[in-house]
Amino acid sequence: MDEIRAERLRKKYAGKAVQMAGGGRPGGGPRPGGRPGGGPGGRRGPQMGGSKPKNVKQTLGRLWGYISREKGKLLVVAVCVIANTLASLAGSYILRPVINGLTGGDGMQMLLSGIAAMAIIYAVGLVAQYLQQRIMVGVSQRALQKLRNDLFEKIQKLPVRFYDTNNHGDVMSRFTNDVDTIGEMMNNTVVQLISGTINIVGTLALMIYTNIWLTILTLVMLPLMLMAGKQVAMRSSRFYKEQQAALGTMNGYIEETVTGQKVVKVFCHEEIAEEEFEYLNHDLRDKQIKAQFVGGIMGPVMGNLGQVSYALIATVGGILCALGKFDVGGLTVFANYSRQFSRPINELSMQMNTIFSALAGAERVFAVMDAEPETADVEDPYHIIEEQGQEYYAKQADLDALAACGQDADARARVLAGLIQVKGAVALQDVTFGYNPDKTILKNISLYAKPGQKIAFVGSTGAGKTTITNLINRFYDIDAGVITVDGIDIREIRMDDLRSNIAMVLQDTHLFTGTVKDNIRYGRLDATDEEVIAAAKTASAHSFIMRLEKGYETMIEGDGANLSQGQRQLLNIARAAISKAPILILDEATSSVDTRTEKHIEHGMDRLMETRTTLVIAHRLSTVRDANAIMVLEKGEIIERGDHADLLAQRGRYYELYTGMSELD
Repeated sequence: MDEIRAERLRKKYAGKAVQMAGGGRPGGGPRPGGRPGGGPGGRRGPQMGGSKPKNVKQTLGRLWGYISREKGKLLVVAVCVIANTLASLAGSYILRPVINGLTGGDGMQMLLSGIAAMAIIYAVGLVAQYLQQRIMVGVSQRALQKLRNDLFEKIQKLPVRFYDTNNHGDVMSRFTNDVDTIGEMMNNTVVQLISGTINIVGTLALMIYTNIWLTILTLVMLPLMLMAGKQVAMRSSRFYKEQQAALGTMNGYIEETVTGQKVVKVFCHEEIAEEEFEYLNHDLRDKQIKAQFVGGIMGPVMGNLGQVSYALIATVGGILCALGKFDVGGLTVFANYSRQFSRPINELSMQMNTIFSALAGAERVFAVMDAEPETADVEDPYHIIEEQGQEYYAKQADLDALAACGQDADARARVLAGLIQVKGAVALQDVTFGYNPDKTILKNISLYAKPGQKIAFVGSTGAGKTTITNLINRFYDIDAGVITVDGIDIREIRMDDLRSNIAMVLQDTHLFTGTVKDNIRYGRLDATDEEVIAAAKTASAHSFIMRLEKGYETMIEGDGANLSQGQRQLLNIARAAISKAPILILDEATSSVDTRTEKHIEHGMDRLMETRTTLVIAHRLSTVRDANAIMVLEKGEIIERGDHADLLAQRGRYYELYTGMSELD
């Protein structure tokens, strides 16, 4: 890779590392003037990165909230940890009378009784250790299951803006890399922290009991060990932060490249992609080397300091024994305790690598869980209810009134007479909106669609066509103006009820793993097999489905990789057709099919749109000629409106587009 390109890559991904570390998104945002997003050629770096937690206490408190759900089992684990630790300490102390007995002439009997006692004690410790590990694994895995569930539930509640402004690969890494590091800490580190703390306290108590002067000598070395551990841990946390950021960046790049593999091949970008990945991989390797090396020297540093302490204890203790002021058994036990005393400190210090990595991962997970959800419904929103085969808008008082009527048909009819029936009229009044506060996309948009009408939007890319449909669904909330459905402000309708009455066919197709039948039924889960087939026929998909190996039972995987783009779009149209929603939005729904298939779809869609309010976005003007009204948008404003004949008579922008005098940008 030449130096110029390497420097450009350094600048490009240095900015992403800053975003990863700080969670910012400078220069981000949706595409100007159009729907948010980016393709393989316009990568957005991961938006939230792993770093040292800003509030360790809060992060630990939230993690404790997950494992503390099983306090009874945690209490058993704590008892087992204490039993195992005490067994280890007691087993070591038995050496004192055994060794003193050997040197005092009563060796064999003392040796046999000591071995028997040690066997019993260590057997108890072994059972306790097995139980603590077995129970703790179950507790931690259930806590992780709950954490994953909460995270997944949260991402279902996040607004579309979140997915438009965050890299999908980085979001997915929360479920894998970050949760795995948390699991590693819960499985092992928590127990080791408890065990190590008890071990330190118990060992210190026995050391004081055995010889106070040698204990003081041991404690003199303790500040030096703690200071060395602190310095290593500080540097280790910084390198682990950089490692997590580089890992998230590389994950995002892999996800984007795999998703956009066709684009990569079309533009012969394979070698460039390999070079960029090699750069990111090399950067990750360097950061991992630093993190692992600095984290790895914790053990040798603490171990060598422990050896120095052990040597001093052995020397001074030997002198005391020689002077007759200390027994040999006591020196043996104390020397063993001094090593045990430094060992848990050493282990706890080494666990700091896992702790910092886990806390960084936990903060990344909690950053998603703390992200602003979709705008909440009003306290008393309209609900859409079904009664006697019709749907109505009702508030809680109306629901209570219906419940009070019981089975009285006349009383229920009187309540329903005062409600608004769902028909699907859509109106925008002076709507203004921008994805970013500093850039307005739509300016004072006003239009209406009566039930059963077909309204078409025509305009250049970035004119705001798709933005209008995003606002009707409340994927975004408007800055000014009002959008109504059947005369009711959509902000007063419960979000789920609003969207369940709007069916969409997007330009970008998406199919889920499952059968063809399952994917069509996704539009209405209670649909019968007969309704699924009818919807497929409406969308002109039935014929190609029957040519598949297993027909409607054919499995779809990899977002429909075994189907053509046109076939995938036909299934999406069938999915919308099976919905009973009175409002239908078609965002360039036929852009991926050939002209012959488009004709078949148009006939089916005509039948589908007879009883629905339909909003159509299309680049092919031939598909909107029969619309009741056509809105021509430019730069976020409606510059022309009317039906096909009216717009041709105006001889304006639409006339130029239709006659080929000019083209859409």
